[in-house]
Amino acid sequence: MFDLSDKIVLVTGGAGLLGRMHSEAIVANGGKVIVGDIDIEFAEKTCKEINELYSPLEKAFPAYLNVLDKTSIQSVLDEYPDINVLINNAAIDPKVTDTTGPSGSFESLSIEEWDLSVDVMMKGTFLCSQVFCPHFKNNGGGIVINISSDLGVIAPDQRIYEGSKKPITYSAAKHGIIGMTKYLATYYADSNIRVNSLSPGGVYVNQPEGFVERLTNLIPVGRMAERDEYKGSIVFLCSDASKYMTGHNLIVDGGRTVW
Repeated sequence: MFDLSDKIVLVTGGAGLLGRMHSEAIVANGGKVIVGDIDIEFAEKTCKEINELYSPLEKAFPAYLNVLDKTSIQSVLDEYPDINVLINNAAIDPKVTDTTGPSGSFESLSIEEWDLSVDVMMKGTFLCSQVFCPHFKNNGGGIVINISSDLGVIAPDQRIYEGSKKPITYSAAKHGIIGMTKYLATYYADSNIRVNSLSPGGVYVNQPEGFVERLTNLIPVGRMAERDEYKGSIVFLCSDASKYMTGHNLIVDGGRTVW
């Protein structure tokens, strides 16, 4: 039921923190993964490490991918026409600050800075889906997984950032991705294309102790996630185990959005 041996998966932003984990999960369960990233050297390094980890089978392949360039997206499809799963993972998660810039406060955020962050997440998800969904339809079906966030379900609790602010762009875009998921799920429901989203919670990557403590107090299970704890969710959403699920937002956040 969870076997992915018939799945060829494109992970956008595949060389990033969670993109790498999604890619590992695919290969570990028998699938083939295309690690798409705008940093091709990082993608090549990621694939080399994944293939070494799961040798002797080579099942991870790098691809240059700019999710804001439809020609770039199409070139990946042209090179790997057997792709039958798309994971829209590419994102910009700006750091909190009170200064101007892409991660600036609400009052100082410019339209250019808004566009930079929102485009990668929302326009990138839109363009990749626009290229791949018709392809899936013509090939008899496929799967789309959009990566949202717990901040696509709730607003950031600005108290945990100790004087700084989490910018509006991330939460606004992640909320939008859940809406896009529902739209695409119903739009392609009669084309054997399932579209779901995954909303992970905060991942522990050596953040400051004070921040970790404040965030942990908001999470019922009492801790942040380890970076590999979303692998099972990815396998589930890619596999036949979820074949009757579409239009759903799977929240895996230690219970944070329950409180």
